[in-house]
Amino acid sequence: MTLLGAAQIRELAEAIGLKPAKALGQNFVIDSNVCKKIVRIAGVTSTDIALEIGPGLGSLTLALLEEAASVVAVEIDPRLAQQLPLTAAIHSERADQLTVINQDALGISTLISDPTVLVANLPYNVSVPVLLHLLEKVPTLRSGVVMVQAEVADRLAASPGSKDYGIPSVKSAWWAEVKGAGSVSRSIFWPAPNVDSKLVSFTRRVTPGDEVLRKKVFTIIDTAFAQRRKMLRSALSSLYGSSALAEEVLTKAGIDPTLRGEALEILGFCAIALASPDFNSTK
Repeated sequence: MTLLGAAQIRELAEAIGLKPAKALGQNFVIDSNVCKKIVRIAGVTSTDIALEIGPGLGSLTLALLEEAASVVAVEIDPRLAQQLPLTAAIHSERADQLTVINQDALGISTLISDPTVLVANLPYNVSVPVLLHLLEKVPTLRSGVVMVQAEVADRLAASPGSKDYGIPSVKSAWWAEVKGAGSVSRSIFWPAPNVDSKLVSFTRRVTPGDEVLRKKVFTIIDTAFAQRRKMLRSALSSLYGSSALAEEVLTKAGIDPTLRGEALEILGFCAIALASPDFNSTK
């Protein structure tokens, strides 16, 4: 097994005529030591089926092949999807354990195999939607580490009451415990991004309820944080018809109507949903 360095990444890109696309969030990792570190933090073992989103030119993919039983890589760019198996065949003796799927990660609903761990350098512009989508659609994922924009990492791992706590924090908590797992330098990427990046780890836990409850809870979360500086009785008034009716629901749920949404953990939003009358929920 030989991992990829900066020179090899650039040579591969040139060979397939690839110019990194900002629209696709293509900032390729060029530091093999960082790739090994990410795989190590994720705790990938020889029994794991690893899921990688946006493998790019394969630097992290090769590090995963070194440790996991197999790797499923989902790549939206057809040129990269075609090149990845060729790169793996040259650099790894375990290339036959790699499955490449040329697809948008947001379109994934089922996979041929059942991945157990997610390890990915997620494109900045879709990192939260992709992570939430995978937690929902791939229930076999028990844990993972993702590299995302620093501000996004802070939001995902934020605690109630903090300035970063918001929709990503609460929604991800429906499925998993999320924690910060360290920072990475801009210099490990090519091209170097204009923002800082951090690692976020997650460990799946039992959800607080079924899919019907989740949709109701997520509607309440979206409404509460749409006007996050308002008290819950005001922020949720549009959902229940008036501030008075919202206050009735909150009181029934055992929630102080003068709190803001940023004060509640996921179970608090669940309590509101369980105390609520029926309303249309599509999220």
